[in-house]
Amino acid sequence: MATATFRGMLDYFVHLNMSSAMSLMCRSACRTAFRPRLGSHRKVVQRRTLYRGNSAYLSHRPYRVPGMTVESFPACFVRGGTSNRLLIHRRDLPKRTEEWQPILASAMGSPDQYGRQLDGMGSGVSSTSKVCIVEKSSRPGADLDYTFVQVGIKDGSLDMAGNCGNMSSAVAPFGLSDGLLHNIYVTREGDESDRDVNVRFFNTNTNKLIVSSFNVPKDGVYDPFGDYSIDGVPGTGSRITMSFRDPAGSKTGKALPTGNPIDTLELPDGTSIEASLTDVANPGVFVRAADIGIPGDIKPAALEEQADIMIRLEQIRRAGAKMIGLDPDIQSIPKIIIVSAPDEAAQDESTHIICRARSMQQPHKAVPLTLALNLGASVRMPGTIPAMTAVNTDGLQSVTIAHASGRLEVGSVLEDGNIKSALLHRTARILMKGDVFYTAKSEEL
Repeated sequence: MATATFRGMLDYFVHLNMSSAMSLMCRSACRTAFRPRLGSHRKVVQRRTLYRGNSAYLSHRPYRVPGMTVESFPACFVRGGTSNRLLIHRRDLPKRTEEWQPILASAMGSPDQYGRQLDGMGSGVSSTSKVCIVEKSSRPGADLDYTFVQVGIKDGSLDMAGNCGNMSSAVAPFGLSDGLLHNIYVTREGDESDRDVNVRFFNTNTNKLIVSSFNVPKDGVYDPFGDYSIDGVPGTGSRITMSFRDPAGSKTGKALPTGNPIDTLELPDGTSIEASLTDVANPGVFVRAADIGIPGDIKPAALEEQADIMIRLEQIRRAGAKMIGLDPDIQSIPKIIIVSAPDEAAQDESTHIICRARSMQQPHKAVPLTLALNLGASVRMPGTIPAMTAVNTDGLQSVTIAHASGRLEVGSVLEDGNIKSALLHRTARILMKGDVFYTAKSEEL
């Protein structure tokens, strides 16, 4: 009886040839199958059963607008540090990187003039509009190769100029879970059930090696549970220690690209401002909060409301990019960091410096991890703005940074004045495995 009633309702809508949302909803409810074939880059062919009178017919055409079709690729949705995004195996994307843009942009929901990415996996925030592509490495001394992609929210552009430190923490757990890693276990003496892994992966954006160390159970499967916590993420997780090897000069070849601890940047309105231009893990432009005219502990939302300040920060960033030979139109590097000294209360909590970051034309809700590494190293470079702003750091190898979501401790190892490595701790968790669907141009079937 219920089926007959439902079919009668559908006949009514089909008879009227309605193109309204109600008609589409009823037709969608009657589809008998939606089973994409297994494998990467699968073309989705929907088999739909539509009733017209007492007869039924099958349509084998993809559900699409003219000239467009729906395809998919397997992926993991993973949190790394205070970011989360898609991790994809390199084999599941076209060989030519030039072909990635329409695929990754559509998967993330870009371009989106409203800045929300509702039609994709993004969320309209620069710290989550990211994709990581991983594969087994053929390079000597590396287990994995990893490419980071920043997807433009409003324009759908792909920016692969820099790396993301937060998402870097998810690369090794993903590689372990995906079966890309073998013979990497280090058994602790006297306890065969307690094993560490040291995963070496090469970041193709910066041409730098990163070593990720964490503990795994006897079964060799990454276990996200643990007692380590990071500000900005609720709960605790398994600690992942990240060591960025030889991080200086990631894009310019030198920790101080101009050779100066402080440079003067000329701005379009004829004014100038002092800035430290440093390149460790990723290039950064460091300025004093007092020189910008804002409190050092300003909230990201309050900063975003000050349009004139946001424009000035972009002008400073672009001037810094030009001075160190980078393209100012590339938004991912350099990023601009505003620093200030902690007050007495913050110093009592062992905070050494306060920072606020601007990334991809948005105030960052925490701090880009590679820029935190840069800041920690810059504090140890005499004469730089971070070094003159930080307090109580004499003799310390690590620096505690207060950012918009809490605090972060970063360390660096120096030998003869050279930065050998930068270190920090993160947590990561694989949140979902499945297929990501995107729209693509296609010939009529």
